[in-house]
Amino acid sequence: MGSPVIELAGVGKRYRLGEHHGTGTDLRETIARAAGRLRRRERTPPREIWSLRDISFTVGEGEAIGIIGANGAGKSTLLKVVSNITTPTEGRCRTRGRIGSLLEVGTGFHGELTGLENTYLNGAILGMTRHDVRRRLDEIIEFAGLADFMDTPVKRYSSGMYLRLGFAIAAHLEADILVVDEVLAVGDAEFQRRCLGKMSEVEQSGRTVLFVSHNMDAMARLCPHVVWLDHGTIRARGPAAQIIAEYTRTSASPAPVATFAPDPAAPAQITAVALVDANGEAQSVLNTWTQAWIQIDVIVNEPVPGLDACGLVSTKSGASLLNEALSDTGQAGAFPRGQHRWRYPLPPIFAPGEYVIGVWLGTAYETMQFDDSVLTFFIDGDDAGRPTRLLRFGTRWELDRSGDGL
Repeated sequence: MGSPVIELAGVGKRYRLGEHHGTGTDLRETIARAAGRLRRRERTPPREIWSLRDISFTVGEGEAIGIIGANGAGKSTLLKVVSNITTPTEGRCRTRGRIGSLLEVGTGFHGELTGLENTYLNGAILGMTRHDVRRRLDEIIEFAGLADFMDTPVKRYSSGMYLRLGFAIAAHLEADILVVDEVLAVGDAEFQRRCLGKMSEVEQSGRTVLFVSHNMDAMARLCPHVVWLDHGTIRARGPAAQIIAEYTRTSASPAPVATFAPDPAAPAQITAVALVDANGEAQSVLNTWTQAWIQIDVIVNEPVPGLDACGLVSTKSGASLLNEALSDTGQAGAFPRGQHRWRYPLPPIFAPGEYVIGVWLGTAYETMQFDDSVLTFFIDGDDAGRPTRLLRFGTRWELDRSGDGL
C-alpha cells in the first residue's frame, strides 16, 4: 500500500430527528421556536440517529476501495465525510491531496451557467487554474459526449447529461482522490463501460478511488478491496471477492420460487420458476461446481403446436450467459392439456457471483410469456484470483513434457 491519503479514526456521524437546525438569525424563526416551546412545555427529546459509528480504516495512494452495503447503511454519509462536505460528530478524518467528488447528479453545478462555465467552476473549486482546465477541456468534452451542448445552461440538461459531464470533470481534473457514489445508476451501458475504464485508468495512474455501487460486477472488476457497511458500522473488510460473496449471500432471499397468477384464457402459461438441487429443493445459493436445475412449471389449457420454452441466465449487469430452449434439442411440440414440469441442468461453469434467471414461453411465431428477471441466485466459492471471469470450464491443459517444444 502506498502512503496513506485517507485516514479515518473512530469516525461517527449523528443526526437528530425533529430538531431545528436553523441559524437562529431570522426573527420569524426565533418567534416560531418560542411559540413551539410554549405549546410543548414537556417537549420530548429529539431522537438520535447515528448514520456512522466508529469507522476506522486507511486508504493508501493508488488504491481503489469499494464501499458496499444495503440502503441506509451509511455509504453516502461516509463519502460526504471524506469529501469534507459533512463534519463528523466524533472521530477524525484526514485526507491528503485534491478530492474530486461525484456524489449526486450535478453536484456543484450552477444551473444558470453553461456546461463550459461549470467545467471551469469545478476546476477552480478543485484548485486548478484556467490553464490546467483548458489543457484537459477537449478530453472532458469528448468523454462526456456533449460537444453540442457545452454552451447550454445545465439546468436544461437531462439527468444523464448531468452525470456524464459531472463524471468527466471529476475524472479528468487531476484530483488525487476520486470519490464516486453510484455513478453507474444512470447512463447507458456504453457510458457505464467508459466510466469503469476511466476509474481503472485513474487507479493505475497512482491516484486513489473510493467507489460506492450496488453493481457487484463493477465493484469486483474495479476494487481489489472492499469495506462492508452495515447500520453505520464496518461489518467486514478485505479482498473484494470474499467480502462481496459474504454480503451477497447474506442479502440473498432464502429458497426463492417465482410464481405467476393463473390466466385461464391463456393457451399455455408458466406458473412457477425455481432453481433446485438434486433433491428438488429450491436454492438461492450454490457452491462452485455443484449441480442444479432451472425448473419451470407450465400449465397447458389447450395444445399449442410447437410450444417452446427458454431458460435464461445473465449477470446482474445484463450480460447474457445462457439461453437454452426446448427446441434446441427437438423437444418443442403440442403438449397435452394439464400441468407440466420442465427442467434443464444449470452447467457448473459459473464463477462466484450473483446471477439472474429469466424465462420465455411461446412458439417460433409468437411470444406468449417473457420475463428476463424472475429470480436471482448466488454462486459461492473461490474466484482463484480472477474476479472478472464469468465462466470457469475446468478445461484440462495438454502439456508437452518432452522439452523439445515446437
